Amino acid sequence: MSQPDPSVLEEIGQLRVALNDANYRYYALDEPTLTDADYDRQLQRLQQLESEYPDQVVPDSPTQRVGSAPTEGFPEVAHAIPMLSLDNAFSRDDIVAFAQRVAERLECQVDDIEFSCEPKLDGAAVSLVYEQGVLVIGATRGDGRTGEGITSNLRTLRSVPLKLVGDELPALVEVRGEVIMRHSGFEALNERAREEGSKVFANPRNAAAGSLRQLDPRITATRPLEFHAYQAARLEPDLGDTTHSALMQRLSKLGFRTSTELTTMRGPEAVADYCDQLGAKRDQLGYDIDGVVIKVNDLRHQRELGFVARAPRWAVAFKFPAQEEVTTLNDVEFQVGRTGAITPVARLEPVTVAGVTVSNATLHNADEIIRLGVMIGDTVAIRRAGDVIPQVVRVDEEKRPADARAITFPDHCPVCGSDIERLEGEAVARCSGGLYCAAQRKEALKHFASRKALDIDGLGEKLIEQLVDQEWVKTPADLFHLSVEQLKSLPRMGEKSATNLVNALEKAKQTTLARFIYALGIREVGEATAANVANHFGTLQALQDADQAALEAVNDVGPIVAKHIHTFFRQPHNLETLQVLIEAGITWQESEVTQGPTPLEGQTWVLTGAMESMTRDEGKARLQALGAKVAGSVSKKTTCLVAGEAAGSKLTKAEQLGVEVIDEATFIDRLTAWERSE
Repeated sequence: MSQPDPSVLEEIGQLRVALNDANYRYYALDEPTLTDADYDRQLQRLQQLESEYPDQVVPDSPTQRVGSAPTEGFPEVAHAIPMLSLDNAFSRDDIVAFAQRVAERLECQVDDIEFSCEPKLDGAAVSLVYEQGVLVIGATRGDGRTGEGITSNLRTLRSVPLKLVGDELPALVEVRGEVIMRHSGFEALNERAREEGSKVFANPRNAAAGSLRQLDPRITATRPLEFHAYQAARLEPDLGDTTHSALMQRLSKLGFRTSTELTTMRGPEAVADYCDQLGAKRDQLGYDIDGVVIKVNDLRHQRELGFVARAPRWAVAFKFPAQEEVTTLNDVEFQVGRTGAITPVARLEPVTVAGVTVSNATLHNADEIIRLGVMIGDTVAIRRAGDVIPQVVRVDEEKRPADARAITFPDHCPVCGSDIERLEGEAVARCSGGLYCAAQRKEALKHFASRKALDIDGLGEKLIEQLVDQEWVKTPADLFHLSVEQLKSLPRMGEKSATNLVNALEKAKQTTLARFIYALGIREVGEATAANVANHFGTLQALQDADQAALEAVNDVGPIVAKHIHTFFRQPHNLETLQVLIEAGITWQESEVTQGPTPLEGQTWVLTGAMESMTRDEGKARLQALGAKVAGSVSKKTTCLVAGEAAGSKLTKAEQLGVEVIDEATFIDRLTAWERSE
């Protein structure tokens, strides 16, 4: 096997240092220094070099986070120092009593004791052991004395340093902390699971624990997990830190993420005030906490206080109210979202969850109702965590009453009466009312006026919301009846702005069939599909009359998109809206029906860089009219790349893959020749 020359070795070393530093600054300090694109570019370069010289791969390389092959099970790992539980406190009096016990043992005044306080993260506790600055063991808490070795899984978390940073590295350090999943990541994970028809998690804690115990580390690598350090259980040699808060600062400098909420204060009253303050902003943190960990800050005092059988005497966990409660499901109503999604909403017997009265909770979709096995009248568990909408997470079937009723999904939209469409394999049911449905009105109008649709200059999102809230605009056709006198009465809308908007609306009436079809907002009908449909049918009437089979004959239109189009044009409300738009003056030049194969049928093109003689959108439209698919990225399936001025990474990738590359002049010559042959 060939050995790399010194320059390659130097590049490998520099890339590892840069990527490890970027990880540290992003995950430990929240001070990113590289963009995602720069990070990915450097990581890909390091992966390329390591694949060419596999002897140079080391365990602490940033490339080793992707996850190895599945394991058959997890080995047992004995904790050198037990991972003990904490005693609990539930009130201000409990905090005072804890502080008094500490003061009695230390023979000091209670208000002289300094405490360290930080959020009690609600996730999965783990231990990380580093030797000579390199991660060697990662384990779960287990029963406190023996855990499971999950080193391969923990290595996939970018917030877990594979190699410690800094000049003063301990020979051995055991860092303990919590692996959590933020609310945003949890919701995205469950939404993806619902779409795929797989298991959803009840809460972020279960999601974090389940993700860590995957036998295939590659699955763990896809989960949005974070490690937060809260203790150095072993540190050899002692580096001179005398307090817990100083030790946390050292861990941060070594590359770990520690709590930004960690605070020190003296006396139990100040500690209780901190607990109240943290509890008040619990919902804004973006991740679950179930209390506050209160520790005697002085490490010498911690050693003096020692332990009881299962917990340290120098720490206690102040617990917040539970975020799950049990109540009765009284009824289910169906709401229509801004994109037409039909969501079942549970109407509950009011119950207090985490200090908030909850009377409604989401049931997400029909698949979730089936998964839960829930019925009207059931006793259910409700979870509320932070900004996450309250949701039903469990059903107590043993308490089901004899008169419990099944939940039945409606066939028609409860807002506009249009058909509800749910395709096989999809979790979400949607209203097909489109432009007509009042629940979808604002989003439909924003899409209708967007640049690639009717391109109505000056009609932004905020103005659309004002027009709808004033009830001046209920359908897109109402836009074309707005007057200057009417518009200039709106806040921050003078006569000049009103005149400009009315002129822009008048100009937008002259469009193309492709743009008009795209503006209708039919599900999954994007710009390219709208162009293909317009070229294929030539007229709006022909499109309206097309059956499912005729629609599937269009280039790049499959059964699902064909069904969406067919359903849209079968709704009387939609047809009425189309007629009113035409009566309002919207016109376009009818296209000639595409006969037979087009010159670029089956080809995929990519445009990059700046072009002088036309915009990229114009080039894209001309390619689509010739039957080509225009993609946003280069792949092995790309037929040709058109490289304008200042072409960047797409050009590099095309050259690496051997994709044909042409300049703007060649592109125009070919377009002209193909269009003449049509």
